[in-house]
Amino acid sequence: MVSVSVTAYPHNRNDEGSHSANGRECMWVKGEYHVKLDRIAENSARALGRDRQPSLFDRLAWFGLLHRLCAPHWRILAVRTRSEHSDCWLVLAHEHEDSLISLANWYSFSFHPIFTGTPSDETKLTLLTAAAQRLRGRACRILLEPLPESDLALVETSFRRAGWRVFSEVKTVNHTLDTDGIDFATYWAGRPGALKSTVKRKAKKNIVTLELFDRFDADAWAAYEQVYAQSWKPEEGHPEFLRALAEQEGAAGALRLGIARIEGRPVAAQMWTTDHGVANIHKLAHVEDSDKASPGTLLSYAMFEHAFERDHVRTIDFGTGDDAYKRDWMNACRPLYRVEMYNLRRPAAWFPALKTALSRLVKRRGSD
Repeated sequence: MVSVSVTAYPHNRNDEGSHSANGRECMWVKGEYHVKLDRIAENSARALGRDRQPSLFDRLAWFGLLHRLCAPHWRILAVRTRSEHSDCWLVLAHEHEDSLISLANWYSFSFHPIFTGTPSDETKLTLLTAAAQRLRGRACRILLEPLPESDLALVETSFRRAGWRVFSEVKTVNHTLDTDGIDFATYWAGRPGALKSTVKRKAKKNIVTLELFDRFDADAWAAYEQVYAQSWKPEEGHPEFLRALAEQEGAAGALRLGIARIEGRPVAAQMWTTDHGVANIHKLAHVEDSDKASPGTLLSYAMFEHAFERDHVRTIDFGTGDDAYKRDWMNACRPLYRVEMYNLRRPAAWFPALKTALSRLVKRRGSD
């Protein structure tokens, strides 16, 4: 069965279903499960589409590509709860029979509950708590990552209220740039002196030529793949996923693919997407024997300038990881969390929960 409806029930209210002990009106929550992303009802699919979800990583199309081309063996469990004309979605996958994980991997900049409509903070808490309650019947363990700090309190509170034992720790970090309404010249004036000097010196030599594509181009993509294969980067995990993403975002006008060449040879490449005022830097690479000309740095300069002056973005997101070079270009760094929850109503969760608790205790003592 593709979709399973969950009986509506009053959340956090007394048995009469009219008022809770604190006197607030009863909030009824409906819910359903989906095990196939391509069968989600049309109205729900629209709510998870480009027009209504500003973040690429919150869209049904993103999860569909990720599942189809990176993890087709994962069994999907997308949970939806609804109340007050708002939805909460958790798009999960079965890691094992009794273990659920976020439908995310190293291509994902973030993962969190997705809300549609305009829910208040209280409604968000109610909807996510309802989802957590329903998931008690589906799993002993749930792992969510990489979760932004802005969602951490909501997730922890919701799952604890639903009876889960919750453990959280910083998994990695995310470097971003808030443009703050400034122009590119002002931004560039604030960059480190060594970076500005490199760009000035190398640009004067006029060795590197740059191209920027905002639509998918097969020849440009072949150049990107050539650079990546010759770079210091490890072998691409799922090149077919990246190409499909580039084609999808290119068709929407959201792709920004930059290629740097020396004497016609591709020596540096970057893949960005830009949508709803946010530019995401997905991939960058350069050929090491071209380092003297700094093609990667010159290409970054051009890509950032385009994001400021042409796309007028509010935010540039450098993805996950604490690579030192990101600090030269970004002005903010936020933690991303790994949140592990155990359903202690199931005996199978007791030992792994205890093991996790002891592991966290040892880490805390080691850091004191």
